[in-house]
Amino acid sequence: MEKNYPEWMSTCLKLAAVYNILWGAWVVIWPHTFFEWTRMEPLQHPTIWQGTGMIVGVYGLGYWWASYNPLKHWPIVAVGFLGKIFGPLGFLFNYLVLKEIPLEFSYTLYTNDLIWWIPFFLILKRVHTETQWQLR
Repeated sequence: MEKNYPEWMSTCLKLAAVYNILWGAWVVIWPHTFFEWTRMEPLQHPTIWQGTGMIVGVYGLGYWWASYNPLKHWPIVAVGFLGKIFGPLGFLFNYLVLKEIPLEFSYTLYTNDLIWWIPFFLILKRVHTETQWQLR
């Protein structure tokens, strides 16, 4: 089978996978650490935060599998990209409008979401131009 995508796509998805799995495990195993480091109020219900860690870790598995052929497994990249867009939007809404979340919580956005916007976008742009969003 001919490889029809640049190697950076696979590498990026593998890096995202490793990051997500490690971050997810960290949050599940030590749910209070982030809040202690940022001097935020301690968690009342750490299982909710641990659930977030589990979801992020599972995304990591999806990114790893998608790395084997990003153009074929683009729906995984698309779902991840949407999460990386809606997460920061949710933060902004809760911070600016509802005023229910401290600014320190934004630290999670830099490595969980923002740094992946460009590579995920470029993968999906290539999917659009080369496959027109076909599921193959």
